[in-house]
Amino acid sequence: MKKTGYISLDDLQVMYDQGEIDTVVMAFTDMQGRLVGKRVAARHFLENISHHGAECCNYLLTVDVENNTIQGYALSSWDTGYGDMVMVPDMATMRMTPWLPGSVMVTTDLESTSHEAIPQSPRSILKAQIARLEAMGFRAFVGTELEFILFDETYRGAFKKGYRKLKPSTDYNVDYDLLASTRVEPLLRDIRNHMDAAGMYCEGVKGECNLGQQEIAFLYDEVLRTCDNHGIYKAGAKMIADGHGKALTFMAKYNEREGNSCHIHMSLRGTDGSMLFGDDGDPGGMSPLFKSFLAGQIAHMQELTLLYAPQINSYKRYVEGSFAPTAIAWGLDNRTVSFRVVGKGAGMRVENRVPGGDVNPYLATAAMIAAGISGIEQGLELEEITEGNGYIADKPRVASSMRDAAELFAQSAFAREAFGDAVVDHYVHYARTEIREFESVVTEWERIRGFERL
Repeated sequence: MKKTGYISLDDLQVMYDQGEIDTVVMAFTDMQGRLVGKRVAARHFLENISHHGAECCNYLLTVDVENNTIQGYALSSWDTGYGDMVMVPDMATMRMTPWLPGSVMVTTDLESTSHEAIPQSPRSILKAQIARLEAMGFRAFVGTELEFILFDETYRGAFKKGYRKLKPSTDYNVDYDLLASTRVEPLLRDIRNHMDAAGMYCEGVKGECNLGQQEIAFLYDEVLRTCDNHGIYKAGAKMIADGHGKALTFMAKYNEREGNSCHIHMSLRGTDGSMLFGDDGDPGGMSPLFKSFLAGQIAHMQELTLLYAPQINSYKRYVEGSFAPTAIAWGLDNRTVSFRVVGKGAGMRVENRVPGGDVNPYLATAAMIAAGISGIEQGLELEEITEGNGYIADKPRVASSMRDAAELFAQSAFAREAFGDAVVDHYVHYARTEIREFESVVTEWERIRGFERL
């Protein structure tokens, strides 16, 4: 049965004929986790694009956040002429987008003009790991829990202020608070209802610790669908907030208070639908398969951190006592470690607490699958549980900077075997470019401390 909010090509034809839909948004998630693409006329999509795709410049996978062209990528550069790639619509993803009048959206895969998958594309990276998993008889199910900070400012107003002295939408810690959060409920309700109408199963919303911070959660789904939903939700929530005259940010660490997390819950099922992670006979309720899967996460966390923390700012979340983990360890329902084991029976799963709100979901879930496959194939044994305060545990630490994470990823034989040299080199080049750019900037912090007093 077709899920609510999703439409078929035949549905689109009917809605176009009836004058309900005039635009198709063709979208994909880029390196930085942003939803990009273009709008095409619905008639043109129906007549010419739906079965073939539409072209876009291949530089979209080699630019920085400012859309500056960056040299040194094998995929695209001035030396290669910045040619085209093809956005190939995945018709199973076509959905309503009620926050965009007269429009529907379809997620696309990226291919070369000779119709070969582009391996550096985030969706391609995840699909490659899904294929490996399915060859073993498994399917991954995932839920991503995204936090954001909401401001009583417009995006253009915030830009004009240089993002300084913005007014948060709440004045104090509103974790689970129903009073202060009610003030922003009109916006939160619009986001929830619009996303539900776009095919996402919205579970609910709750206030969080930082000023203006909220979390809207959605029901888990198959990993590819969850990642598609994640990217659309992030972009859609910003669009809806903009319509309310407000702005929200998913950046990992906006200020010195609590950062925005994106906890990722993952479990495996058999391709026959069987539940694989729970074991009622085990004291912790964990099957041997789950223990090996979790052991793989722990074994490969350091060398894969770049895929969980993809920006310079990401690493500022990892502060002791902040609910962002620093220790690479696991615990039962323990929020002080990187891997929190929750649920029982069919609900048994691992929560990866390392990613922040800036995470690219395709890259992070691909990393978790690759690490889990490694743990299963090697039959890794799970280390002893960490109980109590993980911040003071004698355990390895999450990489503390993008520089460290990039070098660990670059030197990882495991990563190169799992993802291929082209993927590793591509994302390492991005990280090193960001590091060079960041280190060349004179910050406000430096001017305040050094202008007069040094």
